[in-house]
Amino acid sequence: MRRVVSLVPSLTEAVAVSAPGLLVGATDWCTHPADLGGAERIGGTKNPDVGRIVALHPDLVIANEEENRAPDLDALRAAGVEVLVTEVRDLPQALRELDRVLVGALGLARPGWLADAEAAWARAEPVGELTGFVPVWRRPWMVLGRDTFAGDLLGRLGVRNVYAGHAERYPRVAVGELAAAGCDLVVLPDEPYAFAAGDGPEAFPGLPAALVSGRHLTWYGPSLAEAPTVLAQALRAAR
Repeated sequence: MRRVVSLVPSLTEAVAVSAPGLLVGATDWCTHPADLGGAERIGGTKNPDVGRIVALHPDLVIANEEENRAPDLDALRAAGVEVLVTEVRDLPQALRELDRVLVGALGLARPGWLADAEAAWARAEPVGELTGFVPVWRRPWMVLGRDTFAGDLLGRLGVRNVYAGHAERYPRVAVGELAAAGCDLVVLPDEPYAFAAGDGPEAFPGLPAALVSGRHLTWYGPSLAEAPTVLAQALRAAR
C-alpha cells in the first residue's frame, strides 16, 4: 500500500505515527500529528472534496461510518477508489478496527503504541462509582446516549452515563433536565464543542465539572495509550 487518504482524524494520526509517508490526503480536522508530511487537505469529514481525492490516486481511502457520509463514500467507490469503512462503538472494537486498518489493509507490522494502548486500558482502574452525563454540544444541548466509544471509555473509569440507555446515540436534552438528573458530575470534553472553564460548567451550578481532552475521550489512535491516565486525572480533579 503506497497512497492513503484518511477522512478520520483518529485514523490519520494512527497511520501517520505508524507509517510516515503513506498519507497523501487528510481532512481539515486532522490535527495530529502536527506535521503530516505534506498530505493534501481535502475538506471536512462531512464535506470532503471527492474530485480532489480522486485526483490524488489513492490506493485506499479510510473512513468511519459515523464520521463520514455514505453519499461521499459511494461517490468515491463509483470513481473506482477503494474505501475501507470502520465502525467503532467501544474499546475492543476500536482495537480490532485499528488492527484491521494498519495490519490487515496497510500490511504494517503491529505498532508498539497499539500494544501499549491495550496494556494501559487493561490495568486502568475506576476512579469511583459515579454517575454523569457528557454534553458534546450546546445551543442545543446534546449529550452522549447509547452505544458510544466515549461512553465505554468513561464506564471503564467508573463513570456511568445516565443517558446510556437512551434510544438515540446523541440525544438533545434540555439543560434543565440535565441539571436535575441527579448526577455526581458532568463531563465536558473540548471537542466537538470546545467546552472550557468559562463555557459549560456555569450551566450546572453546584455540579462538579470534569473538563477533559476530547482527543483522549473520543479518538481511537495513539492517544489511547495515555488516555486512561489523562482522563482519570481530570475526573479526580473534578471531585
